[in-house]
Amino acid sequence: MGRQKGDGRGRIGGRPKGKPNKLTSELRGVLNEVLGKEITPRRLNALLRSLEPSQRLNALTKLLEFTIPKLQSISVEQQVAAEYAEIERLLKEMPEHAIDELFERIKKLKDEQNTEN
Repeated sequence: MGRQKGDGRGRIGGRPKGKPNKLTSELRGVLNEVLGKEITPRRLNALLRSLEPSQRLNALTKLLEFTIPKLQSISVEQQVAAEYAEIERLLKEMPEHAIDELFERIKKLKDEQNTEN
């Protein structure tokens, strides 16, 4: 009997995970070359200046998507879970005396907060 999908021995044939598609890589290279010759900073600036302010803002917003990565929205629960996981990781790496000092500081802050209320 042949190998089964998910048998824990890796992929069955095909392109290795993470290796880009050859056609996609070549196409991107050609597009970069064409766009690099066609859209120079000077030409882009002149084009943007020729647009109405609302069109210019729209064009700049669309161009920003290619320069600034989009932030993924996560829920509060996911953020809290991620922060707890990071705290747990840090606590595992911390020396025992540093953990003791950390708890003493937390206790002191909590006591100060209770006396203020």
